Amino acid sequence: MTRIVNSLSEISDNYDALFVDLWGCVHDGIKVYPAANAALTSYRNRGGTVVLVTNSPKPRIEVEKQIRLFGVAEGAWDIIASSGDSAKVAMFEGVVGEHVFYIGHERDLPFFEPLKLIEDPLTIKRVELKYAQGIVCTGPFDPKENPQKMLPQFLKAKERGLRFLCANPDIVVDRGDKREWCAGALAKIYTDLGGESLYFGKPHSAIYNLARRRLASLGKTISDAQILAIGDGIHTDIQGAIGENIDSLFITGGLAMSETKTLEQPDPDALERYFDAKNLHPTFAIGYLR
Repeated sequence: MTRIVNSLSEISDNYDALFVDLWGCVHDGIKVYPAANAALTSYRNRGGTVVLVTNSPKPRIEVEKQIRLFGVAEGAWDIIASSGDSAKVAMFEGVVGEHVFYIGHERDLPFFEPLKLIEDPLTIKRVELKYAQGIVCTGPFDPKENPQKMLPQFLKAKERGLRFLCANPDIVVDRGDKREWCAGALAKIYTDLGGESLYFGKPHSAIYNLARRRLASLGKTISDAQILAIGDGIHTDIQGAIGENIDSLFITGGLAMSETKTLEQPDPDALERYFDAKNLHPTFAIGYLR
């Protein structure tokens, strides 16, 4: 049974590293949560290591720029592993071909900037769908519009056997008090049509392996038993942690706030009903990261 805790410090001394989700846990897409800043800074001051593990389609350098703007403290984290990093490497290795149809916002175009981390990277060219060998998606063209509007193009792509590279497996995210669609919603539609979608963020193993490599780059040798994953996505953060045999802390005041009846803390009965319905039970739960 999931244990409800009152603060991160109640359990964090049992772990040498945290894999921490960003959106909905540390910030709301506009500004940082001050209590999360304080909790993570305190944990690091006691000797813990914080890896920010995010399904952002942005490379980690761009994620770092963004979270600084949101007010995330320099002392609250050590290193970043993003879905964008994993997906970008795969793209330059050619998993969807050299000529790609791009679905996403202009702000995410740095995803296509040359990558020097792999040998002989492809020269990726963005083209119209009719000329494409594959699809690269960092998010919808307009995150407020119904993603079903892409169905006609997806049907054509599926008929041609194009693979769909999804740089962000999240279905939705809350930006402030507004809910927006993410790349994962488009990938699901494509998969449901019978197309092949490639995922690189949570809950898939690639991003956890990247996070472990990032820990190793800091000179840290930490077993999975000493890692706690924190997040508000039941099918991304929690499902991923369970799949990796990593303990997890579910933030109920994020995407599942209404289902878990979270004010400061979740309603215990509503929380168990939610977990039973999802058939996923994290190790711990808390209203907000603090």
